[in-house]
Amino acid sequence: MSRTGKALSEIAAVSKAGERQPEIAPASKAETGESVVSGAGERQLEIVPASKAGESARLQKILSSYGIASRREAEKMISAGRVCVNGVVASIGQSAIPDKDLITIDGKPLVAKDNAVYIMLNKPRGYLTTVSDDRDRNTVMELVGDVGTRVYPIGRLDMDSEGLLLFTNDGDFANLAAHPSNGKTKTYEVRASGNVKKAAQLLMRPIMIDGHTVRAVMVKLMSATDSGGRLRITIQEGRNRQIRKMCDACEIKVNTLRRISLGDLTIGTLEVGKWRYLTKDEVNSICNLKV
Repeated sequence: MSRTGKALSEIAAVSKAGERQPEIAPASKAETGESVVSGAGERQLEIVPASKAGESARLQKILSSYGIASRREAEKMISAGRVCVNGVVASIGQSAIPDKDLITIDGKPLVAKDNAVYIMLNKPRGYLTTVSDDRDRNTVMELVGDVGTRVYPIGRLDMDSEGLLLFTNDGDFANLAAHPSNGKTKTYEVRASGNVKKAAQLLMRPIMIDGHTVRAVMVKLMSATDSGGRLRITIQEGRNRQIRKMCDACEIKVNTLRRISLGDLTIGTLEVGKWRYLTKDEVNSICNLKV
């Protein structure tokens, strides 16, 4: 089991006499597992990650698990010559032992990662899901600047879409949450123009998009008029702009698109542009751990 899995399993353990309990940062709401909305001045349940002294791992995994970058971004950093091990420029595929080898990034030593942080943002329209933008457009990072530690988005919502978006500084969790094998469904509320009644039926059939056959897991017609209506669409694949392309194929025009759930996670009453910490149960649900 990975370090993330071990830490999350410990959180899910029920207190029994003689059992070792995970270390929990003191916080009134964290102890109850209650979520915390940004700006409330309180901290979430903080997970102390498990580690094994002397364990060797590939550099991109180390950088990811330390919350420096995703594994893909870490590989780019290594390829660019920004990472050194014991004073020697590192290469892709190289391994190191974090507590023995001196690992530096841009000449600065790698420091121990912060306690793992997992948050949900209700993304507004008009923000790019990216860490930075060379055209100086608004990015989602502006909305999570008060988290207190560097986090990065898991997956993406396009600029014109809104709703549930996860962030973390835990690279292993990010890879697990984003991997297709996770099998988490995503549900969206769509306001569209056109014959939404007909589209609701067509969306359940196989549709070819960018060379791939896709279909909705579930479609619910929420309302309909002569000019359009609202649909609730659940998918599993999560390909680039999939909902919009599926609607285009069914001859309806998407006016607004909002992700309202990811697996068992729901956006609930979280205000647009605000974030909150995930509860321990929500983190476990993404990792498919039983509580």
